[in-house]
Amino acid sequence: MKAFIFRIAAVLLAVFTANLAGAQEFERNIMTGGPTGTYIQIGRDIAGLGAQCGLTLNVVESAGSLENFIGVRKRRNTQFGIVQSDVLEYLKTFEKGDAEVQDAVRGVKIMFPLYDEEVHVLARADIAGVRDLAGKKVAVGVQDSGTFLTASLVLDILQVKAAERLPLNPDQALPKLLSGEIDAFFYVAGAPASLFKDAEIDPAQFHLLPITEAPLLATYTKATIPAGTYGFQTDAVDLIAVKAVLMTYDYDPARNAYHRESCASVSDFSNLIVTGLDTLKETGHPKWKTVDLTAIPPGWQIGACVKAGLALDYTPRCTAKPEPAETGGNEEYLDLLKKRLSE
Repeated sequence: MKAFIFRIAAVLLAVFTANLAGAQEFERNIMTGGPTGTYIQIGRDIAGLGAQCGLTLNVVESAGSLENFIGVRKRRNTQFGIVQSDVLEYLKTFEKGDAEVQDAVRGVKIMFPLYDEEVHVLARADIAGVRDLAGKKVAVGVQDSGTFLTASLVLDILQVKAAERLPLNPDQALPKLLSGEIDAFFYVAGAPASLFKDAEIDPAQFHLLPITEAPLLATYTKATIPAGTYGFQTDAVDLIAVKAVLMTYDYDPARNAYHRESCASVSDFSNLIVTGLDTLKETGHPKWKTVDLTAIPPGWQIGACVKAGLALDYTPRCTAKPEPAETGGNEEYLDLLKKRLSE
């Protein structure tokens, strides 16, 4: 626990330092994850809704959930961040007894619950389950990532003592697994995760581990990755999942211009996401199809700026103008010709 708190303190310091060097011009940012993860694709989908009405939202890569949570709390111009619900549960559990965790949690609110993220563990074919990771070299994700926290919790809950817990992100871990340098790695991502979908993985040598141990179900939910989701996966795999949540900050419009503009941005994007949900399900990442906006994690509140954007009479401050309809070349020609012949 102390190590985790030290990590929070280090992230707070890093974010504060970045703020001092940041540009003063107002901007909107959403903190997501690595370049091949589901978070960054979801962030790009949300940014696309904003772009359609002239509202720019910068999609920021990050280490993952913990950095995103602290970023929403402390990083200027960062109104949005995607976070795993087990990170929220962990922080809430220790909030009352630790001042630094209290500071990290203060003012952070739910914007929307999103989708379930499956806990992928890709391992050598001779490793049957999570308990068999004892004594093995296991990549658990980089610190400040949701994968790191989830992997650590899963191994600790099951009392699995790996020979090494390597702080590698999934992009780094996959080639090391394929080359035999490590035995397995954790990756928390909404299936289908592009890292696995696009990689050439030999099904005779590697497989996704089933994760069905009862002690884990107090924190995680049951999930199944259907057969054929990935090229190397011929059978369905039963495992666990954690909810991805879009977080924001509880801005006070009466406080200053920055809070006022940030609150309005949160309201705008809340409205755009709800009204554009059908479009997101049709054209965005496949995980949008499973989004349940009512599945709010216990113990967390929806932000006031979010609720303002959901009012029936709320209109987003779109600046984009409708593009003029394209005029067919032949129709224009025929119209001109008609006018000339009538002279």
